[in-house]
Amino acid sequence: MVNAAASHDLARRLAKVAESLGFAACGIASAGEDPLRSERLEQWLGEGHHASMEWMATRLDHRRAPQGLWPEARSVIALGASYAPAQDPLALEGDSERARISVYAQGRDYHDVVKKRLKALARWLVAEAPEAQVKVFVDTAPVMEKPLGEAAGIGWQGKHTNLVSPSHGSWLFLGAIYTTLDLAPAQPHRDQCGSCRACLDACPTDAFPAPYRLDARRCISYLTIEHKGPVPAEFRAALGNRIYGCDDCLAVCPWNKFAAASQAMTEFLPRAELVAPRLADLLTLDDAGFRALFSGSPIKRIGRDRFVRNCLYAAGNSGNGALLAQVTALLSDPDPAVADAAAWALGRLTANP
Repeated sequence: MVNAAASHDLARRLAKVAESLGFAACGIASAGEDPLRSERLEQWLGEGHHASMEWMATRLDHRRAPQGLWPEARSVIALGASYAPAQDPLALEGDSERARISVYAQGRDYHDVVKKRLKALARWLVAEAPEAQVKVFVDTAPVMEKPLGEAAGIGWQGKHTNLVSPSHGSWLFLGAIYTTLDLAPAQPHRDQCGSCRACLDACPTDAFPAPYRLDARRCISYLTIEHKGPVPAEFRAALGNRIYGCDDCLAVCPWNKFAAASQAMTEFLPRAELVAPRLADLLTLDDAGFRALFSGSPIKRIGRDRFVRNCLYAAGNSGNGALLAQVTALLSDPDPAVADAAAWALGRLTANP
């Protein structure tokens, strides 16, 4: 047990060390269950808004609260790592030759980068408090990083359901350290969205049935990353030239004016070849070429077939007849979803030469 004065001092020093490791935000929350948080999660799952992400439901008891996953946990250290872009994420909208890759995926895989820093911070904590036990998480376990970040005071869940920081906007990777230490929790961050609807109105597929609620079945990030097989026809045109993820709701958030690219971890700086890749080149990727291009990137996990499927939708939306040869070559692709996307793209390009 850490007494109150020692707890506050440890939390203060912890925040300093987190900052030295490159984290832009650090806060502490209780590991206990929050009934409102649990209720919202159950409602979201009950409405089917998690789409095919069945792991969200199968590990519900673990996801409800940190103590559901690790009963000995007493505190959660919530951390944010900035990946604020230097360029406008919407700059390539409508470009007939280039594809759009979500800002977060243009640099190194955040799982590896953030986990390494989390482990370093956890080691420091154990050195300072040898009785402490710790576990680190970064998008790899049933952890509700966004509501925990709000509870820890590092931001609030905006109307687009992502965490918004008053200092770093919507551009934060989130990680968490669970610990058996009783640390003084921060005050939850108050909602500062006000009457703003920028993120809701920007969504190309109307994926927000209401503020603070996301239907993954309609979300371009879900459709281009998690969804297997052909993307439903009703959403293909709305994908535009987005081939991995979507930044629209994040990019229009007014709080981003306080985010500085200089605060981003250097590992998240974009790789030149992923900032504005040419569709003509991406459409020719085989499995080996795909793995080589996206080595060390989070994009690698979706595999060549799903990625090329996405590129074909972008080609079909491009109106660029110069892509006909690459599209036609994929009509006989062994993957049914790729072949289907090629046929769709060919139909679009030949109907609008």
